[in-house]
Amino acid sequence: MVYLAVIALLGGIACGMAGLDSALPVEMIVSNKDLILYVLMFLVGISIGLNRGIVSKIREYHIRIFVIPAGIIAGSLAGGVVSGLLTGLPLEQSTAIASGMGWYSLAGVTIGNLAGAQAGSIAFLSNLLRELFSFFSIPMISKKLNYLTCIAPAGATSEDTTLPMMIRYTDGETVVLSVFNGVICSAAVPFLISFCYNFF
Repeated sequence: MVYLAVIALLGGIACGMAGLDSALPVEMIVSNKDLILYVLMFLVGISIGLNRGIVSKIREYHIRIFVIPAGIIAGSLAGGVVSGLLTGLPLEQSTAIASGMGWYSLAGVTIGNLAGAQAGSIAFLSNLLRELFSFFSIPMISKKLNYLTCIAPAGATSEDTTLPMMIRYTDGETVVLSVFNGVICSAAVPFLISFCYNFF
């Protein structure tokens, strides 16, 4: 999936540089990017609805189950503030980019619509790198720290693309909490991007 995302990005750059933006297939995609985004959100909703074990875990943990996603959201936003101060990127952009929490496809399109193509590209690449970093860091974190900490770098991807790493390197309880975290973070991403961009 990561390879396909990189290939798609490079293919898009090549089309743009070659002046193919007026070609019919490319023009159709660009003019319907909001519709494509809504379809993507619908598909994420289906994946959330298919996870039956989440409801039982919510009953078992009650309000404590929200501690992990709340910490990950707060840490991501704090990282966005620090990154903005270090790089000179406006805080509304840096925090909005960090709000993607690894969901590179949504973050890239949404922030691109809000702040332009350059910010959208930064959002896409930084969130893609977060997902890649998760693949490499989860095995080390599970050995050096603990299983629950493995959920943090994954962010919103802990319910889908990085879930196989959770299954391999953690236990069953952590996997369920990972799915729940991914559901909450994924649901929060569109709201957080808009909120951060307009608040800061």
